[in-house]
Amino acid sequence: MSDINFTLNPGALGYALAALFYLILALLLLTSWRGRIQGGLLLAVCLLSAAWAAMLSYSLGNGLPLSVIHVLLELLRDGAVLLFLYKVLAIDRARPELADGRFKTLGYAIIAVWLVLLLLNAMSWLTDQTLLNLLGYDPRLIGHLVLALAGLVLIEQLFRNTPPSQRWAVKYLCLGLGSLFAYDFYLYSNAVLFQSLDSQLWNARGFIHLLVVPLIAVSAARNPQWSLEIYVSRQAVFHSAAVLGAGFYLLLMALGGYAIRYFGGSWGSLAQVIFLFGSGLLLFALMFSGQMRARMRVFLSKHFFNYKYDYRDEWLRFIGALANEEPGPGLGEHVLQAMAEIVDSPGGVLWVYDKDTARFELGVELNATGTSIISADDPFVVYLQQKGWLFDLNEFNSTPEVYEGLTLPEWLAEIECAWLVIPLFQNKHLIGLMLLLQPRAARQINWEDRDLLKTVATQAASYLALSQASTELANARQFEAFNRLSAYVVHDLKNVIGQLSLVVANSKKFGHRQEFVDDAFATVENSVNKMQRMLAQLRQGRDSQQSSTAIKLLPIIDAVIQQCSAKRPVPVLASADAQPSVVAEQDRLAAVIEHVLQNAQEATSEDGTVVLRLTSNNQNAVIEIEDSGTGMDEQFIRDRLFRPFDTTKGNAGMGIGAYECREFVRELGGEVRVKSELGVGTVFQLY
Repeated sequence: MSDINFTLNPGALGYALAALFYLILALLLLTSWRGRIQGGLLLAVCLLSAAWAAMLSYSLGNGLPLSVIHVLLELLRDGAVLLFLYKVLAIDRARPELADGRFKTLGYAIIAVWLVLLLLNAMSWLTDQTLLNLLGYDPRLIGHLVLALAGLVLIEQLFRNTPPSQRWAVKYLCLGLGSLFAYDFYLYSNAVLFQSLDSQLWNARGFIHLLVVPLIAVSAARNPQWSLEIYVSRQAVFHSAAVLGAGFYLLLMALGGYAIRYFGGSWGSLAQVIFLFGSGLLLFALMFSGQMRARMRVFLSKHFFNYKYDYRDEWLRFIGALANEEPGPGLGEHVLQAMAEIVDSPGGVLWVYDKDTARFELGVELNATGTSIISADDPFVVYLQQKGWLFDLNEFNSTPEVYEGLTLPEWLAEIECAWLVIPLFQNKHLIGLMLLLQPRAARQINWEDRDLLKTVATQAASYLALSQASTELANARQFEAFNRLSAYVVHDLKNVIGQLSLVVANSKKFGHRQEFVDDAFATVENSVNKMQRMLAQLRQGRDSQQSSTAIKLLPIIDAVIQQCSAKRPVPVLASADAQPSVVAEQDRLAAVIEHVLQNAQEATSEDGTVVLRLTSNNQNAVIEIEDSGTGMDEQFIRDRLFRPFDTTKGNAGMGIGAYECREFVRELGGEVRVKSELGVGTVFQLY
């Protein structure tokens, strides 16, 4: 054999790339093969195709003619492909289309043609002469033509006999292998007609196989019944697709810039610079566009993966978003944001059930505004609690009959871009409602989205319930500490009583002495100071032993105003049109009113105003205390004002006055309403 000089030509390059891609696919299949025959045959197809393409690349690069080895490798590859298609068709023997004898006859005919081709190649090798010289024509060309036709028949049978709902799993396989068989049919038809292979068609064959390999890989990933779970990271696919798309875009823009410069005349160079700069700016804008990224994720999930989600990554990301957050006010925001990211939603609203008020109260708002309170008896809430469904507003608008005559609540209709309402269940109890806004890219919700959202909603509900339990436990511990403090105060009070008792006992004996009188006054003054401090600590936390009786409010308000008049601004009773009565403990009620009034005075400058009003409304007494003080913002009122042991007075307060006020009024069957504006003032309504 003469010296071999390898020269790279397009045909050799195409076959070399095809061999490389087939080898990579074979390695992926080999690492995930579980022993099923369909997977083994597909692995054999890839290995034989890689060997066949590598041999052809080597021969074309060195100018070697086709030999029997090339033909045998192609014959083995074609046989493996046809056997693979036959076995894929035979997966479901229950289909009547495949149960008759015609399907078996086709298989026998393919085997016969393949064996004849094998014998013909053996004859050519043994006689060391070409069949064209022996017979005047090459019957192997007709044999390969028949095999290509048989492959097309099997592809047609596979696609036709696959249920329409499952064709998405095999359509790329049919498209890829069908294209190869159609190309081979044209190649060998031309060869039979002219009794020789067209060199251009033959050289292009490698690139044809190169284009088909990704289609085979997608089909293998979509058919787990072949036991070939090819795993490619969704992030890797997303970033690879973004890079390839950006590269293709830049190539087109470069061609466009060249055309502008070539045909632009004297303005060509200037126009090219402006065009390329604008193209680059547009590329960066698209790459950082949340909507474009969301659309790309939806497209890749729909067309290149078995499932829409990588459940492992989604679960780890969701748990990671919650695990690093301590139970508290910020947890709800993390829960809402983590669930919104799953479906590419830009935000939403979270309502959490309040056991004390038996209603759902606004917890978190993220790029949306929702109602502050939702009644637990709302028909929409009752429906979700009974069904346990995710409510899809798009589905409701298109097919309302799915929701059995459900009426859209006004508070939901008022939220702009509302999309999904997800109930949060903990031990079959509805503890929260989550609303998500329309996604950045339009998408349809299917069973996979619903199952994933319901699963993470259950986990989110457990975190929110744990947060509530932790808060209640912390409050209970603080109350326990307060009770311990009360025990210490009682002990000190006993000491004070002991000191005063001693003064009384000695007054008869030493009362005429000035020194004793001075000491007695000093002792009394010290005792008074101690008791005032103790009373200041216990004023809101004491337990009254009085029984509830019907009492008039106006005398109590007058007495409280009198007690608070020593401090400026002096409170004023502006109106008392009615004199309603309530059933309550007089001392506790007076203490509650006094607390609110003192807070109003402390928040108002001496030249400000503190006004009280007493009215009645629908058989309810209403006490209104209005000041012109510093005011409070809405977040402070919602999150801190009534939280026990949360104070803005430092060591001067214990932070239970507002909480005690609200709880006492609720015990009477009433409620506390607060309206406030920073720099304007505050209105407390006890009704």
